[in-house]
Amino acid sequence: MTNGSHMRPPSSDLTFITNEAGQSLRDRFATLLHKDTRFFDCLVGYFFISGFYRIYPSLENVEKIRILVGLQTDRTACDLLQRAKEQGELDLQSHATSKEQVAKDVLNELETSADSLEIETGVHKFVEWIRSGKLEIKAHPSANLHTKVYIMTFSEGDRDKGRVITGSSNLTQAGLQDNLEFNVELKNRADYDFAIAKFNELWATAVDVSQPYEDTVENKSPFASFTPYELYLKFLYEYFRSELNRPSELEDMYVPAGFKKLRYQEEAVLNARKVLDEYGGVFLSDVVGLGKTYMAALLAQQLDGRHLVIAPPHLLDKDKRGSWPNVFSDFQVRQTDFESIGKLDDLLKRDISKYTNIFIDESHRFRTETTQSYDMLAQICRGKRVILVSATPLNNTPLDILSQVKLFQAGKASNIPNLRNLEAFFAGLQAKLKGLDRQTDRELYFATVQANAKETREKVLKFLMVRRTRTEIEKYYGEDMKQQGLTFPEVEDPAPLFYKFSKQENEIFNETLKLLTSDFTYARYTPLLYYEGKMDERERQGQRNLAKFMKILMVKRLESSFHAFRLTLDRFTHSYARVITEFKKGNVYISKKHIGKIFDLLEQDDSEGIERLLEQDKAERLDAKEFSADFINHLKADYRTLRRIKEMWANIRRDPKWIAFRDVLKTERHLKKGKLIIFTESQETAGYLTDCIRAEVEPKTLMFCGNSSEADHRAVIDNFDGNAFQPSNDYRILVSTEVLSEGVNLHRSNVVINYDIPWNPTRLIQRVGRVNRVDTHFDAIYTYNFFPTEEGNDAIKLRESAEARIHAFIEMLGADARLLTEGEEVKSHDLFAKLTSKKIITGEDEDEESELEYLAEIRTVRDQQPELFARIKRLPKKARSTRTGLAVQDAVALRFPSLLTYFRQGNLDKFYLAAQDSAGAVELDFLTTVKVLKPADPAEKRQTIPPDFYGLLDRNKDAFAAATSPENDDAIPRHKGGANDAYILKRLKAREIRHYHGFTDDDEEYIRNVIQLLIDGSLPKPTTKKVAEALKREVEPLKVLGILRRDISALFFQSARAQLTHHSLSPREVILSSWIVKEGASS
Repeated sequence: MTNGSHMRPPSSDLTFITNEAGQSLRDRFATLLHKDTRFFDCLVGYFFISGFYRIYPSLENVEKIRILVGLQTDRTACDLLQRAKEQGELDLQSHATSKEQVAKDVLNELETSADSLEIETGVHKFVEWIRSGKLEIKAHPSANLHTKVYIMTFSEGDRDKGRVITGSSNLTQAGLQDNLEFNVELKNRADYDFAIAKFNELWATAVDVSQPYEDTVENKSPFASFTPYELYLKFLYEYFRSELNRPSELEDMYVPAGFKKLRYQEEAVLNARKVLDEYGGVFLSDVVGLGKTYMAALLAQQLDGRHLVIAPPHLLDKDKRGSWPNVFSDFQVRQTDFESIGKLDDLLKRDISKYTNIFIDESHRFRTETTQSYDMLAQICRGKRVILVSATPLNNTPLDILSQVKLFQAGKASNIPNLRNLEAFFAGLQAKLKGLDRQTDRELYFATVQANAKETREKVLKFLMVRRTRTEIEKYYGEDMKQQGLTFPEVEDPAPLFYKFSKQENEIFNETLKLLTSDFTYARYTPLLYYEGKMDERERQGQRNLAKFMKILMVKRLESSFHAFRLTLDRFTHSYARVITEFKKGNVYISKKHIGKIFDLLEQDDSEGIERLLEQDKAERLDAKEFSADFINHLKADYRTLRRIKEMWANIRRDPKWIAFRDVLKTERHLKKGKLIIFTESQETAGYLTDCIRAEVEPKTLMFCGNSSEADHRAVIDNFDGNAFQPSNDYRILVSTEVLSEGVNLHRSNVVINYDIPWNPTRLIQRVGRVNRVDTHFDAIYTYNFFPTEEGNDAIKLRESAEARIHAFIEMLGADARLLTEGEEVKSHDLFAKLTSKKIITGEDEDEESELEYLAEIRTVRDQQPELFARIKRLPKKARSTRTGLAVQDAVALRFPSLLTYFRQGNLDKFYLAAQDSAGAVELDFLTTVKVLKPADPAEKRQTIPPDFYGLLDRNKDAFAAATSPENDDAIPRHKGGANDAYILKRLKAREIRHYHGFTDDDEEYIRNVIQLLIDGSLPKPTTKKVAEALKREVEPLKVLGILRRDISALFFQSARAQLTHHSLSPREVILSSWIVKEGASS
């Protein structure tokens, strides 16, 4: 009842019972049942076994208990019984079905009830009394039976026959004590006789459900006894539920003749489609050479709507068999347009609303959010499904991932489980590195880098990425590949090739490196740092960055080839001389117009183009008098350094690197015959090397670089692409710059030689990926890397010397070393090891164990042990078991006893471990959890779970609740982000805008939408930068509105494709728990 009050009659016996203070139904039962009650009969609408603990102590001395349930929490059983009654009998099927429904109701109740020792004790007492016959429970077929009647029959000879309590209370915790109820106690003998007679009448036509209750509690409920192995399999079943529940095959899958229907590709597409449906975007990131373009075509078959493919131009060439247009055509993917990465502005001039799905190849090219091309791509992707295709999306730092994820997720309002504010998460990762010096805090710095990458994988990429390595494919899809007659080539460890400096060459080389990294100021590229007039700080910072990049360019040239270094040195010297001459005339020319173009040329390693551009672009003349004296002093000092280096290098008469390379090309078994691919970052090295090889080793050598002709490109395809339409053998050796390191198949060769050190190991992955293809005809892949060393014959000393030289390169650059390795954090002493291990090539260097091992295990159980799988599937939520043995300690440092609990909220899975002798709980990742739960012996017996279980469970629950609290999001201001975002928000929320009466209703709605975009982090940085700069020059409200409408693309106002599912709104669930004890310990 919703209201009422208790009334005390003149007699001393309580008549009305309302659950108010000191007058609960539970208390009254305790008084009556402790007397001489022999029989206790209940007729109730609802009965919850989990509430039985509240009353059972009062029933200990009662001889017989009968509970008659008139209305189940689920109406199905009663409806079935009612139909049976109308037919005149309760047939066996109706009885069986109703009992099954009762069992389901009981299981559902116990899975959702509170977790406490009192409830468990009450449940076990309930079952004990059913077994002994002391308690019987039946369900009545009448769904209209809403009465609540409690009949107590006293022992013979008692002054009363019994008592009746009737009213609003069910036999539940709420009815007995918590709710405000209205019940009356009847003492009259006539009332008792009527009630017991009616009860017996109903009892006679009811269905006995005692057995379903007992069976469910004992065998199916969280209190049932499950073995450690069963709980382990249940863990795998629940964790991989989406993979196990999805279709096993693609619908309407078309594979053209000549292509193989590969299981690993099909599963990737199934997984990708599920991720797309949930999050609006997906990374297709299998390691290089597994056929991601084919997977993308299969995925496109499964998606509705029109497709747009954005890719580098050479991957759109219809003369290449493996290009996007040809693959989509082969796989009969219709309604698709293709556009080059460099023509995004052309796309925006067309109608892009017709596209539903955007495929972006080599998506790691868009890892920087501050570029104009990223801003354009963000406009194109808004409101679409986004498929990002890249083997190396996490190229340098976790921020690479953020920019790509923001193409389909709002930066501060994502629907990734437990990670609504992506920008705050990634800012937190960056903050962990703040204050750490790469050199002085070396170990902590790199440990933090690795921890950040792991956290990114576990909290972000786990939900968005499809990625498998070759080892995983071979291990878990090997049988399918074998049946298809397909094998991967064996990837050999990259072989180091050493070129040896003479003592003089070594001294000159080392001194040059020292001068370029320590004493050289690069003042020619940073005049604004010396300018004493007014200047924008961003322009100054741009010149600082340019100086750093020019330093890296010089260092790379030095390592690349003596020839390239000499040419670059000459250009530097000439350029410095020109600037000094102009300064003496009173002129300093500032190059600002093409600063973006300069950085593009830097990426292409075109130092000649940079100098040419700087000479041509004298857009602004400043008076030399406006510069500090340090400028000309540093220019002259740098010029003297360059002259000194030129003088030293005049003494070097030979090229030890080419001499060593020529000899190895002529003698190494795998290099003397067959096609070779040689990579260098320097175009000048490539030209020099090509001339040398043609003259002294192999005339049939082709060079390819950024400015090569279309005819040269055709020659590359015809001579080195295993799928070429018109294969040719005009060339045996290909010398290429980085331009061919991505998206091109060169698998008529199985050898890659890196003439320069690949400072960023990701480049090595991409380069070797050109020949390491799934459809290669070779049995092995060979890689060679060149390293400089000192003279010596001992192989070990050669390696040590090479490692020392790499160390010198990186350490002399200090913090700028990240520019040399293109942002990737690589320890100097690790780089040589990385570049001589095949793990970097095969993608196995991520120090990650594979979850696929465990997915394969539960699939094997499903396919080969269907009865066991069916049992595992039926294990309840909150199932429990135990683990014993010191072997568990191999997975995680454990104290005994401990409790491991698996929680879920929506799509979020989390695992916590609490120990009895420590406070709080620690979170575990999947791989640690699975090792703790997996018994070495499937026959391991379950131990007794003690009462202490509940205290540790509460600790784990508290930790999970704290980690998933919506308050965590609220604690981070969602508008906190870039300064430009904050500035625009401040302006739009200012009084002069809010209270301006000249806006129309549409205008006000538009401004509210802009504010929401900013709060959600849905505008890219170039857009907010442009808007903020314009607003700083304008205060008039209508002009402010005009700036917004002009500079914010209408495309950004489209709704994101991602489902608006906020997992924080889903209930928190306990999935299972394991009590962990020491070997031989008694619980």
